Amino acid sequence: MSFINSIFNLMFKSRLTEIDGFRKNPAAAQERQLLQSVERSQDSEFGLQHDFSSIRSVEAYQQRVPLHHSGNLRPLIERMMQGEGNVLCSEEVKWFAKSSGTTTEKSKFIPVPQCSLDSCHYRGAKDVLTFYLNRYPDSNILTNKGLTLGGSHQVVSIGASTYCGDLSAILIENAPLITELVRTPSREVALIADFGEKVRRIAEETLSENVVQFVGVPSWNLVLMRYLLRYAGKSNLLEVWPQLELFVHGGVSFAPYREQFRDIIPSPDMRYLETYNASEGFFAIQDDLGDSSMLLMLDYGIFYEFIPMSEFGSASPTCRTVADVQMGVSYAMVITTNGGLWRYVIGDTVEFTSLFPHKVKITGRTKHYINVFGEELVVDNAENALRTACAATNASIRDYTVAPVFMRGDEKGGHEWLIEFEQPPADLAVFATLLDQALCAANSDYEAKRKCNTTLNMPIVRSLASGTFYRWMTQRGKLGGQNKVPRLYNTREYVEQLNRLSEGGSAANDSSLPLPLP
Repeated sequence: MSFINSIFNLMFKSRLTEIDGFRKNPAAAQERQLLQSVERSQDSEFGLQHDFSSIRSVEAYQQRVPLHHSGNLRPLIERMMQGEGNVLCSEEVKWFAKSSGTTTEKSKFIPVPQCSLDSCHYRGAKDVLTFYLNRYPDSNILTNKGLTLGGSHQVVSIGASTYCGDLSAILIENAPLITELVRTPSREVALIADFGEKVRRIAEETLSENVVQFVGVPSWNLVLMRYLLRYAGKSNLLEVWPQLELFVHGGVSFAPYREQFRDIIPSPDMRYLETYNASEGFFAIQDDLGDSSMLLMLDYGIFYEFIPMSEFGSASPTCRTVADVQMGVSYAMVITTNGGLWRYVIGDTVEFTSLFPHKVKITGRTKHYINVFGEELVVDNAENALRTACAATNASIRDYTVAPVFMRGDEKGGHEWLIEFEQPPADLAVFATLLDQALCAANSDYEAKRKCNTTLNMPIVRSLASGTFYRWMTQRGKLGGQNKVPRLYNTREYVEQLNRLSEGGSAANDSSLPLPLP
């Protein structure tokens, strides 16, 4: 173990004790987080309206404050963006994270006061190191470079003293200068707004560095890594960075990309660690690389509630806390943060895989599912079925999206899958059959609608030209960062756009790409 690693482990030994505390007593830890946030903002406009000064319990808070969505908080956040203070929280807010999301074309803005940066976002990054180095004390990540691929929304001034940008840019802008010693590319390059230019400059800067870890969204990192390989004339990343050991990923499911990363990093010692973080907060960390679920971090200034998806959208849904959630149930997540989000429905769905400690897996989005025919297909079903079909046909996938095929006259409905393959199956019809069988095995509602073609026909699977999704995201202004391809959608808007784009021919040599994709 290096001297630096020894010092780090000594410094953060007490942190592991704190984490062990909320593992054992999650309800008390959560109530403490909530009441601290309520007390801090009791003199804000929102706090006065909801009589925060009299709230002494979780139950009182839930009774006093209604559920909120981004739409009904937007007018208050817009006032804050113009410099007005004491609106949603009492702390001064200079930074607003721009999150374009995947279910709407309209951007939303999340207030990010200093307390959120310190107690949540940066604390989450430190805890990733704490977990990892506790398990791998001889790691080189503290003495070499980590590559961070940030987003595509550069920080811009929106008021006399307020700024917005995507979360990665805000984190880079506010990070201590000492982080520059262990991070690449330079701050100047990391904050370039144009994704293609950013990738080119990263290649120029980083190939001479000893990169041992990288961080970011799997899909966009694959674009970067393929470009780096072509730029360097190498066949795999270990020829570029021989000591590469860790990829900290999040934002989208890693399942469709796992085999592609194994191809470009052919090392049994390469490690993959998932985090669950968003513009709204840092929520969970994979604390055990042998367990794909993530530990819900309960002392980051965030109070969690969970609505069973069976009740989501109802007038008075049940809102559970960590004290009464159950394993194996899909929940819509609701958060209260010390940054001024009060009972905010974030739009993600999760399922608990463990209690004491509370561990979760992300199952999808509240708006990213297909339930046109009562099939209740969620992203988790789709990811698992694709993994099964790919394994059986030796195929791999770059990106995909799914939409319903609506009934017409006597014709039954179905689903249309648009898939851009990295390695296509030898027989697309066989792949579709295996996909359908895996969906039936994973989802009883889907199986019932498919039985004897009662309601649903066999899924239609179309193979898109290489680079189609990249071109589509480019046209929509959604390259890089936290932008995600919509996986499941209840309308045909996206699949029709993609079908038209794919009909134009292969996108492999599209000029919008930094270099042609392999």
